[in-house]
Parts: sequence; C-alpha cells; structure tokens
Amino acid sequence: MVKKKSRMSPAYIFIVISLALLAIVMIYPIYNQLVISLTGPEYIAQADGTSIIPRGITLSTYRSVLAIPKVYLGVLNSLLITSVGLMVNLVLTSMGAYVLIKKDLLGRNVFMTLIIITMIFEGGLIPDYFLMKNLHLLDSYWSVILYKAVNPYYLIILMRFFSSVPKSLFEAARVDGYSEFKILFKIVLPISLSGIATIALFYGVFHWNEYFRSMIYLTSQVKWPLQVVLRELIVSMEKAAFIGATNFLKGSGAANIDFKAIKAALIIIAILPILMFYPFVLKYFVKGRTAGAVKE
Repeated sequence: MVKKKSRMSPAYIFIVISLALLAIVMIYPIYNQLVISLTGPEYIAQADGTSIIPRGITLSTYRSVLAIPKVYLGVLNSLLITSVGLMVNLVLTSMGAYVLIKKDLLGRNVFMTLIIITMIFEGGLIPDYFLMKNLHLLDSYWSVILYKAVNPYYLIILMRFFSSVPKSLFEAARVDGYSEFKILFKIVLPISLSGIATIALFYGVFHWNEYFRSMIYLTSQVKWPLQVVLRELIVSMEKAAFIGATNFLKGSGAANIDFKAIKAALIIIAILPILMFYPFVLKYFVKGRTAGAVKE
C-alpha cells in the first residue's frame, strides 16, 4: 500500500509562518516581563527588552511584591469580585435566556426590543454613578459585581444555544413533572455547556480586567481590586511605597530589588490567573464559537 505524500502548498506555509510570527510578537512582551521578574537583583540592570533567559534566577521579587499589603489584598479582592460576579452573570444570563426563548412568553417582543436598545444606547458613566448612589451601593463590592450583571450580547449568544435543545426533551421533562427551574438546571444547562463556558470566559476576563468603575465606585483602598492597585503602583510610580514595603522583608538584599523587576512581577501576577483559566475553557470556547456561528 503506497501512502500518499501530503504536500504543503506555499499559501499554507505562508499562513503558518505568519501565525507563528504573530504569536511570537504577542507572546514575547509577556515572556520578557517574566524574564525580568525572575532575574536576580545583581543582573537586573543588564536586563532589557532583548533578554531571553533570566540570569541569577530568583523569586525574591515576587516575595517582595506579595509582601506589600495592598497587593495581596488586591489579589484577594479581584478573586472575590471575579468569582461572585461570574456566578451572578451566569445565573442571571442563563435564566434570562431560558425565559426569552419561549415563543409564548407574554411581552417577549417588548423585552427583546428593550434589550436590543441597551446594546445600541448605553447610559454612560454619570447615570451609572447616580444609580449606584441611589441604590446605596457606592464603596460596596456589589457596585462592581452588579454592573453588567447581564450583557445583552452574551444573553443572545446563550439564547442561540438554548434554542438548539430538542423540543422533545422539554416535553418529556414536563411529562415527568419537572419544574421550569429543574428543566433549566438539569437538562438545558448540561447540554449547553460549551455556550456556558464561552460566556464564562468573556465574563471572567471582563471582571478581572475591570478597573475604571472600580476606581470610581470603590473609595476604600482595602476594597480595591488588583487592577486599581496596579494603576496606583505603576502609573503613579509610587517607588517610595515599594522600597518601604520591601524593607519589611527579612530576606537579605530585598531593598536592592529594582523597580523595573517589581513592575514586571506585578504584570505577571495580574495576568497569570487569566492565563491559567483560559486552557480549561479553551475546548468549550472553540465548540461554542463554532456552534454559535451555525445558521439554520
């Protein structure tokens, strides 16, 4: 049996090389920051944008950064806001999508029209601020958790997934005496897992990266998420605060850590949870994106 040799066309090779170069261009800045954050204090002055391998590998920079109270408080706050916000998003979006796929829902067209209007016109920051103020949610975690509790784009994406569930499953469940909640959580959601994972990724990244409204709504520094802390430490260049914090460390040479290494470590700490979260939902994300693109 003679095997056919697969020949790659020039166009295919060009696409592969282009994507590889694009990946390198996008990944290298992150890798370079990782290299700088792991470089030893005695070599940090030589570390620049061309450094490939860290010299004098050490974790002292990360120990110094995590020794700053507002940094680890920021990490905890970001985890709290992202986890609780994600649960609120998924529950409300799932319930909304499940209700809106029912053709016999009273006022369904009105609800869909109002939802689409919010996709085109958004109130803006000032109405949002006064809304939070009137709800007495300023300086509360709920002010940033409930903001965008239901994203209309993701709601419509999930409606597309729920609409693909066979109608016979709904009828069989109702014959067995299932309530609407039981149908949603026992039948619809497990079947639509790829769609749930897709919007979970979007919502999770949104909550983790959100800092603008957190900076406005959360006035207590102990409630600041990591992104706001980064903004204060990096943009405002509070080098004195870093040096003062590192002096609390008992390890030798902690005060010699360069500010460039500290910035690099903060950037890695900020993006690491998302990088760890992404592979778990990648396979569902690909399935969800493909299924959502199918039009019948």
